[in-house]
Order: sequence, then structure tokens, then C-alpha cells
Amino acid sequence: MTPMNKMRANAAAAVCAGMALRVYLVLKFPVTDTGDAPFYIELAWNWLKKGVYGFAVHGQLTAVDMRVPGYPAFLAAVFAVAGPSPRAAMLAQVVVDLATCFVIALIAARLAPERSRRRVALAGLWLAALCPFTANYTAVVLTETLVIFLTAVAILVLLQTDVGDAKSARAGSFLANPWLLAGIVAGFGTLVRPETPLVLFAAGLVLVAKWWRPADWMKLVRAGLLLGLGLVLPLVPWAARNWKTLHDVQFLAPRYSELPGEYTPLGFTAWTNTWMWRFRDVYLTQWKVNEEEIAIGQLPSYAFDSPDEKERMADLLDEYNEALTIDPQLDQEFREIARERTERHPLRTYVKVPLLRTLTLWFTPRVELLPSSGHLWPLREEWQDDRPDFLVTLGLSGVNIIYVALALAGAWLARRRPGWALLILVCVVRTLFFVKFVETPEPRYVLECFPAVIALAAQVFTSRAGA
Repeated sequence: MTPMNKMRANAAAAVCAGMALRVYLVLKFPVTDTGDAPFYIELAWNWLKKGVYGFAVHGQLTAVDMRVPGYPAFLAAVFAVAGPSPRAAMLAQVVVDLATCFVIALIAARLAPERSRRRVALAGLWLAALCPFTANYTAVVLTETLVIFLTAVAILVLLQTDVGDAKSARAGSFLANPWLLAGIVAGFGTLVRPETPLVLFAAGLVLVAKWWRPADWMKLVRAGLLLGLGLVLPLVPWAARNWKTLHDVQFLAPRYSELPGEYTPLGFTAWTNTWMWRFRDVYLTQWKVNEEEIAIGQLPSYAFDSPDEKERMADLLDEYNEALTIDPQLDQEFREIARERTERHPLRTYVKVPLLRTLTLWFTPRVELLPSSGHLWPLREEWQDDRPDFLVTLGLSGVNIIYVALALAGAWLARRRPGWALLILVCVVRTLFFVKFVETPEPRYVLECFPAVIALAAQVFTSRAGA
């Protein structure tokens, strides 16, 4: 068998393994009733069958802008062929995620030395195909699979620009310009998840560091304008729809996905931001607001600085539990406690909690979609109470650490190669954004970094001759 045929057989084996993993997850652990999944399904079906991008509000179908339309459009396309079948949408996501594996392989090859590109590409393909964390999200009706694909494509296109020192960065017509194309891909990604432009922000940081001299400022401006133009183009139809239908200038979606006139309790969020870093605590606080009672006895001890503060908080939560809503006056009380806690311990709010949230985002077993508790501590008790659950959690924790460790090792090996800085900054920028500006530390928020993580991890498999 020739080397080329061996490579093709190896790639085919990786694809088959990746498909088997994803189909198994879809058949064994499908999720259709968690989080936003029912909401996306309803939006897509109403849009497809009734021509209204909206859902029932007080019994009447109402147009909304609470979510950007990219993922509902994907679902509507699947439903148009297969009917309102979440399982069909999941199988479509299997195809999308396998395509992402090939894009990641190309990113890994682009970063590798020329002699090792085939070897590294295959390593990247295998690592992507067998990654349980991205594969897991093909079995749920959420945005992750689609936006990971678009993020990976945007990174690949950016590596063809001066960000990756590409020789062909200035080649091609205006419409084929890689800066413009990268912006357009990120724009479509923004229609799936609004924070997708962070990948362009990471590229901008690379360019500012590279073109900081006055002689290069025009190149910097040109690249920025093309990226910005490309980003805006896919958003214009959505903004026009919002202006025509809702009389609102909205290029994305409301920050907190609120309905018009709905109050957002930012004071309550400010309070949780002074202590909440574990994902499990999200279920006890943020995801209960306006829906369920919040029991103070379930909150961790570090949510309070003193018995007096705990008593004040108990009174506030009792008031909330009576009405199951946080009005502006009650929210101001939460805000005041948040201010006091931050004044007492500013490093806790601005440094310690964000660092702990970073650990949560990156070093968790990522079993939130699986019938597993995700608990490892205390070790003896968890081992004795439910050994299979403990082993699943421990195993996935180990796999997660392996991927991150390989990525760190690969980043060190590739530190002088073109495109290295972009992949690093994609991870850093996204992490900082979510630990500082998003109220819930959900591990899925860094899955969009995994194309960069896996591409870096593949660099460990660079042959010595190509190093």
C-alpha cells in the first residue's frame, strides 16, 4: 500500500470511529428537553410552518428577537426535509461535526512544519474525531456543534491571512479576500452565537502586535475594515427584520434574552458574581430566578461573609420566594450586598472568583448532558455510593486533562510558527470574556476553543525530522 493510500485509510478509520461515537451518543443519550432546546425547536417550527420567527406569549404567537436566527434556521432546514424530528437534527449535527474534524485537521496542518503536515493533520483528525466533549453536543438541540464548525472555518481562513503569515494573503479578488471571507464566516457564526466575533478580536490583537509601527497602520486599517465589513454583511437581514417587525435596531439579540418590558435582575447577578464559580451552583440560583424558589440552605457557606449577612440574604430570598420574581426594589437590595462584599474583598470578586471560574470552564468532566453526577469528592464516598458514575466522571476528567495538556505541550513546540499566536489568543480571549462578563460558568462556553486546542495538541505528533 502506498503512503497516500495508507493516509486515506487512516483518515477513513478516523471518520468511521468519529461517526460511531457520535451516532452512539445520539441514540443512547439524546437531549431534547434541557435548557434552550425546546425553545429553539419551537422557534424553528413556527418559522417554517407559520412564517413567524417567534413563540406563544400569553397564548398568542408573537415575533421575538430573543435569539439570533442562525441555529433555528439550521433546524428549520432539517425539519423541512424530515419533519419536526430532534433526532434528525442531531444526525445532521453528526455530519457537521465530522466536517469540523476535517477543518481542525487542516488548521493543525497549517500550523505544522511542511515535512510533518500529513502526520499532524492525521493526528488532528483522530483527536477531533475521538473528542467526547464536542461529540457529546451532537446529541442535543443546542448551538454548540454548528458554531464550533463556523469558528473552526473562521480560524482556518484567518490562517491564510497575515495573521498566519500566509504568502497568498493579498491574492484574489475583493470578494475572495481572506480578510473579508473571515469576517463573513464570523458573521454567520454570530447569527448562531453572538459572541463569535471574539475570534476576530483575537486576530485583531495579533495584527496590532505585528503592525504597531506607523508604517504598517494602513495595512492594519484595511484588514480591520474588511473584517468588520464581512462581519456586518450577514447581520444586515436580521437587523432589517427587527427594524421592520419589532421597530428595534437590533443586530444581535438582547443581552439577557428578555422580552420587551421584562426586568433583568442585574443586582442579583452582581451578588452571585461575588462568590459563584462552580457550575452546580448555577442550578441553585441563576436558573431558578422567576421560576422556582431559592433555598438559602442549599447555598454554599462562602456565599455569605457573616451570620448577619446570611440573615439579610434569607430575608431577601423569603421575599423573592413569595412572588417568584425580583422587582427593581428587591434587586437593589441584592446589589447593595454585592457592593458591600466587593468593598470588603475586592480581590475575591475581581481575581479569585474569575480564576476559579476559569478552572471550572477548562477542567471539568463535562458530563452535564450525560446521566452522571460529575462528582468526585469525597473520593471514598463517591466510589462507594455509585462506582460506575464515579468511573465515568473520573475517566472524562482524565480525558479533558489529557487534551489540555497536549494542547499546552503543542503550543510550546509551535511557539515560533506562524499562526501560533492566533490559536492561543482565541482561547485566552474567549475565556476572559466568559469569566468576566457572563453570569454563569458553563463549561460548554469554551467548546468553541476546541478547534484551536485540538490543532495545538496535534503538534505534539510532529516528526523530529519536521520539527
